[in-house]
Amino acid sequence: MITTDQTIRTFLEFFRERGHELLPGESLITSPGDPVLFTTSGMHPLTPYLMGRPHPLGPRLTNVQRCLRTTDLDEVGDDTHLTVFEMLGSWSLGDYDGPRSLRWGLELLREGFGITTDRLHVTVFGGDDHVEPDRESSRTWDELGVPVESTIDENWWSNGPTGLCGPDSEIFVWTGNETPRGTPTSDYRWVEVWNHVMMRYRRRPDGGLQLLDRPCVDTGLGLERLVRILNHTRSVFDIDVFHPWLTTLPRIWGPLDRSSSRLLSDHLRSSVVILGDRVTVSPSGRGHVLRRLIRRTLTTLWRDDPTRTLSDLPIELVEHTLDHFRQSVHPNEVRTLLLEEEHTFGRQLHRGRKILSRNRFTGTLTEDDYHYLYDTHGLPRDLVQYLKDCR
Repeated sequence: MITTDQTIRTFLEFFRERGHELLPGESLITSPGDPVLFTTSGMHPLTPYLMGRPHPLGPRLTNVQRCLRTTDLDEVGDDTHLTVFEMLGSWSLGDYDGPRSLRWGLELLREGFGITTDRLHVTVFGGDDHVEPDRESSRTWDELGVPVESTIDENWWSNGPTGLCGPDSEIFVWTGNETPRGTPTSDYRWVEVWNHVMMRYRRRPDGGLQLLDRPCVDTGLGLERLVRILNHTRSVFDIDVFHPWLTTLPRIWGPLDRSSSRLLSDHLRSSVVILGDRVTVSPSGRGHVLRRLIRRTLTTLWRDDPTRTLSDLPIELVEHTLDHFRQSVHPNEVRTLLLEEEHTFGRQLHRGRKILSRNRFTGTLTEDDYHYLYDTHGLPRDLVQYLKDCR
């Protein structure tokens, strides 16, 4: 078993040996004025430096960064998606070029992690009406003997409708049991682990592309996905950081189906990390995301047994997660906040059941009903639907 910590050390040591300075991992909380609620990638905190500001540590950087993407919530429970995850990153701020980054990437995967070339496939930007194909990356991969597939939209990276953008090259690893077949776009068993972005442009508000004065290279490697692949496991939930959750939760709450077990492990762990970064439950913003995670946890937990409670959660699980993410909040404080939201949600469910028992709401609800229930009684749509489904 290759542990998550061993994987982190191998990655960071590789790039530090090649002149990269180690950045401390940032909080999930973005800087004031950032329209994004949470840090979504390793490059997120580095945006000003990718735009041209000199970094105090120099032009070569590396780190491990915790991230959260609310867009993946409905995907959680499959073999690859998590709410809170970690990204291993390396950056060239106007220093070395894309081909060098790709060559180092292959060297680390082969020599550092033991992934053979025959299990690798890459994709590159094939060009469109505005930008030529990324021939430089294609030539590099051809020289290295790695098969290449060209795409358009899948290999153009952007930070939004405006701002930094450029072609990227994604590295995929074969996770099937048989001989690799097909391509990343034709067979789901090719799993993306590492994206190398050639940050060459800034998209203006009018849609035009402006070349950057100082092109950069930004790479991001999904830590949990890589650990899963290195250990030849079925999913990211089979790696070491999830083992305490997946073994303890059935012990305290009884048998859980795979979907419930994965969702509970992910959402509880993610809630601990968010609370560890000192976010509190609230009706909007970051606190609403936290509330949504906790309530999805509770509705899953109570679906089969309404007597289950977060008070059963061993403090050791909270400690395990806070320690891994290097967070200094006391585990008892996190546990107390989880229980407070459980009690709040329980009271709201009790009140909601009484309101929905009225004749007006016994049948199919209209949009006006949903608006009334929220505006007058503070019952959001997802809560109303949950209560209706539980009847």
